[in-house]
Parts: sequence; structure tokens; C-alpha cells
Amino acid sequence: MEPFSKKNYHKKIEAIFTRFPSVQKVPFKDAYKPGLENMLRFEEVLGNPHDRLRTIHVAGTNGKGSVANMLASVLAACGLKVGLYTSPHIVDFRERMRVVEPVAELVKPVAEPVEAYRPTKIASTGSATGRPLNAVEGPSSGGMRLVSEEYVYDFLCRYEADMDALSLSFFEITTGMAFKWFADQKVDVAVIEVGLGGRLDSTNVITPDLSIVTSIALDHCALLGNTLEAIAGEKAGIFKKGVPALVGEYLPQTRPVFETKAAEVGCPLTFAQDVEPSLWSRSEEILRNMDLRGKYQRKNLRTVLAAVDTLKNMSEYSGLSDSSAVVTAIVRTASIMGFHGRWERLSLQPFIIADIGHNPAALKENFAQLESMVEEGECSSLILVYAIMADKDLDGIMPLIPADATCIFTNPEIHRALPEKELTERYRAFCSENGRPVNRIYDAPNVRKALSMAINLARETSRKPDNSRFCFPLIYVGGSTYLVSEAVQILKSLQV
Repeated sequence: MEPFSKKNYHKKIEAIFTRFPSVQKVPFKDAYKPGLENMLRFEEVLGNPHDRLRTIHVAGTNGKGSVANMLASVLAACGLKVGLYTSPHIVDFRERMRVVEPVAELVKPVAEPVEAYRPTKIASTGSATGRPLNAVEGPSSGGMRLVSEEYVYDFLCRYEADMDALSLSFFEITTGMAFKWFADQKVDVAVIEVGLGGRLDSTNVITPDLSIVTSIALDHCALLGNTLEAIAGEKAGIFKKGVPALVGEYLPQTRPVFETKAAEVGCPLTFAQDVEPSLWSRSEEILRNMDLRGKYQRKNLRTVLAAVDTLKNMSEYSGLSDSSAVVTAIVRTASIMGFHGRWERLSLQPFIIADIGHNPAALKENFAQLESMVEEGECSSLILVYAIMADKDLDGIMPLIPADATCIFTNPEIHRALPEKELTERYRAFCSENGRPVNRIYDAPNVRKALSMAINLARETSRKPDNSRFCFPLIYVGGSTYLVSEAVQILKSLQV
């Protein structure tokens, strides 16, 4: 094995993306290896680290990343050493694996309430947490640290032959790495986000203390099924005998699926939307002050608070009875966890928000919030820098795009993206058929050019400020995690 160096580390990371099936390099269906046999064999090679972990398992179509990060923040604030495994990453591969130490200052109440976001009160450039954009890759101030480059490199070198012999996927490799690192770090609990589905996902080798399904919507239909019922069945596959199960949001079609699965495996089941968590009386205060700003966080907050009520009855999680620590940790989730891509403010001048929501259910909420920001005077108009993967429901998304928005369609560097010319053509046709304007629809061959075009348009259309309205257009970057990832890194280099 060659000794560790930055160069060798980056070569090794590129190698696992290239040599092992990943969604970045091969069609999605080929990168997803359903079933647990390979994962269990790999875990045996690693010494079954998942058996040495207390875990909380989080699945769902939308919201699972936010819920997982909020829970990890809360658990750390209440005295536990916490591992967090999520996907995909936004800036750095290592974002997938984080450890949060139980830092004393996290349990202190917020000295002064955080002001609800108003653009006129924010420094000229910053992320969702007020940090400068060039801080996005760094660790947070809350005791969070990413897995080290040295650990990643050593793991990939040490187990390379086993990974080849087992013909693992990229996600199986990273899941095994996360479990082993958390076990080596002796975390008190690990919050594990499902990669895709649940029943056959690589993470489903664990037996957690709590199984959470956040929401169900149509997404990844080719792999999970074409109906809400079928997708709910796959997500409910994480339910385990005797392990409390919590569903954040249900639909008339999905509730019976969850109830049937819970009865089948023999686990207690709670629906968060049917209960009032003990801290829900403080929900408006929390939502007003949270550094996770999307309005969709209301649903995620309810799920997290319901999870706290379930967990605090277990002796291992008695620290969750400290309501002040719970509230403070939720309010500070983005800053504590270094969490990116959820209604994240990347800049004020120009005014840029990025969000990785990419299916109709998520985008309906995001676009509605954008329109309300124009109506309420938080921005003067909307400019969308938008991309979509070819397997997504474009027909279901186009009616949701704000009719008055300027759209710049582009193509992130991934084979799965729908070419920007095709996206532009289809949206123009939709607008023509539905009486929408077609004179503000553009395309750009790459993300850098799309951002430059958006920034120039924003500067050209800004108007003189008055006392009542924010006078800059809002640039929204979204539709794809890959687009957001590229945009964050490009804007960092531009220092906008």
C-alpha cells in the first residue's frame, strides 16, 4: 500500500467512484444493488461492526436528511457521542460520515433568540448559518468532525481485495466504512439514513432502537414501485420486531401499509401527525429561530419531537428529558452539524438560495415558498437555475414552476442529467400550451455559465431600495443534488 498523501487519497476516492457501481458513473438501476447478502458478507469481513452499535434508522422519500441531522444534533446536546451516516454529500465525500462529541456548551440555552430571517438584516455574504461561503468545507463549531482522509484511505486500501471479490457497490462500501468507523470511535449511538427504499437497502442489516419513516412520495419508481402503496411497503421494510416505529407523515393510501407491516413484524407504531409531541407547544418559537429555513421543516420538526418523546423513555436516552438542550440543538442544527443543501443561503448580494429537493412533492413546497417570498417583499422576482435527472417526473414538476420566474436550465456533470436543451424545449412547449410567457426561458451548457448568467440577470434587474421591499431578485438553485453540489463549489471559488 502506498503511504497516505493528499494525492493518493483523491486517487483512491476517484477509484471507488469509477471501479465500483455508483450513480455518478453508471445508470441508477445498475448502481443500486438490492438485497442484504453482499452487505452481510462485507460486514463479516469487517468484524460485524454494526452489531456493536446502538442505532436509529431513518427512511423516507423527503425529509430523512433533515430529520437525521436534527436527531444527531439533539442526541449530542443531551450528552451522547453520536455518529451520523447520510447521503449523498454536497461538497466533500467525508460529509457522509460524521461524529458529534457531547459538547457542554450545546446544552446551554440560546442567549438571545435568533431573529427570523429577513434579507435586509443579514451580512452581505454567508451560508444558512451566517458563515462565509468559504467555510462550507470546514467542521462546525459544535464538536462535529468528519471522518478523516487518513481513515478513508486506510480503509479503502486495506479492504480493496475484499471489495473486488464481493463485487460491492459504492454505497455498500461507504456503508461498511461508516459502521466500522463509528464502532472504532465507540459512539454511543449512530443515526443511519437509508440510501434508497428501506427493505433491501444496505443499511437494513441493523436492528435499531427506533425506526423512522419521514414521508412517502413518488420517486425512484423504477426501483421502488409505481404506486404510493408499493413505495410505502419498501420504506416500511426497516420495521423490526419489538422496535418502536415512527411514521412522520402518511397519506390515505399509505397508512394501511404501515399498520399492516407493523402488525406483521410485531412492533409498536406511532404516526407523528396524529400526536402532539411534548415540545410541540414551542414549535412556533423553534421554527422562527431555526437555521434550517425551509417551510417544509415544520413536518420534519414534528417527526423529530415525536422521536424524542419515544426515545427519552429508554434509559440510554434519558438526557432527552432536558427540553432546553433539545430546543437549542434543533435551532442550531445546521451550524452544529455542518449541514448543507436544505434551503441554504449561499449569498445575499446576489441573493442565492440552494435546495436539493428534486421530486414533485418536495418542489411543490419549495416553489410555493419562493412565490410567497416575492409576495411578501423578501425579494423582487425569481431566477431559477434548474436541472433535473432524466428519470424524474418532469411532467409533474413543470406545472409547479412559478409562472413568472426567469428559468435558466443547465446540465450538471453527471450522465443521469436531462440535457439542458431538451429540458428547455419541453418547458417552452409546456408554457406555450398553457398561456405562460416564454421570453424568460434560457439554457446554459454547464453550471458555471448558468450561475454567471443568473448573477448578471440579477444585477441588471435589481432596483433602487425603498422602505418596504427587498429589491433584489432571488436566485434559486435546485432540482438536483448534483447541481447544488457544483453550485456551492463554484460560488465558493467566485467569492460572490
